[in-house]
Amino acid sequence: QVQLVESGGGSVQPGGSLRLSCAASGIISSIYTMAWFRQAPGKQRESVATITNGDTTNYADSVKGRFTIFRDNAKNTVYLQMTSLKPEDTAVYLCKLQTALRPYWGQGTQVTVSS
Repeated sequence: QVQLVESGGGSVQPGGSLRLSCAASGIISSIYTMAWFRQAPGKQRESVATITNGDTTNYADSVKGRFTIFRDNAKNTVYLQMTSLKPEDTAVYLCKLQTALRPYWGQGTQVTVSS
């Protein structure tokens, strides 16, 4: 059973930085895409950043130039480096692992950007 555990969330002032981590265990295949989503209260879940097993990345327009997704395959971990954070980045951030068969989701970590 694949399990994803996120960490690194917290509260930060506008303009600050945070790094989120998502560690995956129980993986049976080395070919998978990982992604970060976020969901703010009253809003739909949205994709923030995606990285394939070939390290191809994709970002939402709202975070381009501020967020960076990268992965350490030896540790089965994906990271989201967030800089120049804005209040509108406040949300629960969720990690997703997509295999050929199905998606897996983490439990989420709260990010709050406020002065």
